[in-house]
Amino acid sequence: MRFAPHTDDDVREMLEACGLSSLDELYAHLPPGVVLDRELDLPTGLSEMALTWEMRRLAGRNRHADDYVSFAGGGAYDHYVPAVVWAMAGRSEFYTSYTPYQAELSQGVLQALFEYQSMICELTALEVSNASLYDGATALVEAVHMAQAATGRRRILVSEAADPRYWEALRTYGRGAGYEPEPVPAPGGVTAVPSVADDVAAVILQHPNVFGNLEPVRAVIETAHSAGARSVQVFDPLSLGVLAPPGELGTDIAVAEGQVLGNHLSYGGPYLGIVAARMEDVRRMPGRIVGETTDVEGRTGYVLTLQAREQHIRREKATSNICTNQTLMAVAATIYLAWLGPGGLAELGRQCHAKARHTAERLASLPGVEMAFPGAAFFKEFALRTTRDAAAVQRDLLEEGYLIGPIIQSDGRPALLVSVTERRHGDEIDGLVDAFTKVAAS
Repeated sequence: MRFAPHTDDDVREMLEACGLSSLDELYAHLPPGVVLDRELDLPTGLSEMALTWEMRRLAGRNRHADDYVSFAGGGAYDHYVPAVVWAMAGRSEFYTSYTPYQAELSQGVLQALFEYQSMICELTALEVSNASLYDGATALVEAVHMAQAATGRRRILVSEAADPRYWEALRTYGRGAGYEPEPVPAPGGVTAVPSVADDVAAVILQHPNVFGNLEPVRAVIETAHSAGARSVQVFDPLSLGVLAPPGELGTDIAVAEGQVLGNHLSYGGPYLGIVAARMEDVRRMPGRIVGETTDVEGRTGYVLTLQAREQHIRREKATSNICTNQTLMAVAATIYLAWLGPGGLAELGRQCHAKARHTAERLASLPGVEMAFPGAAFFKEFALRTTRDAAAVQRDLLEEGYLIGPIIQSDGRPALLVSVTERRHGDEIDGLVDAFTKVAAS
């Protein structure tokens, strides 16, 4: 109990205030499957030196993406992170900076976030962006809240070709907000243009979708707008060097996972939620917005704008429960985009697409391997089906040193995702093909 802040008397007093007799009773509402029914199996009596050794031993059991050749995708991708990104983002001015409520003390980080917002607006061809959110899934939830507030409607239509984890986030938040996401079919791995009723608040499309395929975005957006609904697009930021930006396609609200913008895979996070919209929705946008202004002497300055500091804790009057963001990850994204530039973004997109097409053609020519959606256009990611069990193929490829996946379901059948970024070179692609030849039909 050396490091436990609550004494037995504290716990007893708390239980009495709650009208309970034990801690077990306090947690009785939890499902049995999430409650540990034994004592914690922790080593005792270790010195600091011995404990440090043990923690290093346990950490050494982990394997990271650089231990393998990563062709894995599904929302987190092995893109190159230039050394300059974290050399700059890791400076103490950014790395340890606090929430910039006091503008006079926070001009550096406020300017960086203003540049981030400006870059996201230029990238998406939309008019406003905030200073980031938690991750792509929660950014999508916030986009739904924006659409419902704008239209006064509740129903949400979501493509079946959207990431299942985004679906789960919508279901989780929807239970409290009073909506259940409704599916739009995606036969053949591409979303069908839906029929949209006049009580629909938003139509959500992912482009490229969870299978890697490109979607009929303009047609879906036009259908949504004809019914007075907002269109919401989940996009890949690094696809916009070769694909039309959301704003140009007619999208009202665009959201994305920003991990690809200079942030490492990092065992799943922290990542970065991106949201951009049209000016008419700026007052509905969650989180923080940084604005550029001038001081009394005419000098350029930066401030948090359009929203009161505490507006997100005003219970039912708040537009969102988001009170924070991912500033450090947004700063890294800003540095990355500045390093890449428009020409670099286009070249990166061309490389990803060309390498993915080349890899797909070679893999699909192997015995026991076929494209899950032949004829569908894709950007850097595609889905394969194998005559052998998909999980077994994935496992055996891992033994050969190659990461692929995840496994996703379509039309009741499993498919393996393969993602090819600019990091993958010819020898690695050759090696993946040889490994597939060995394991796919065995």
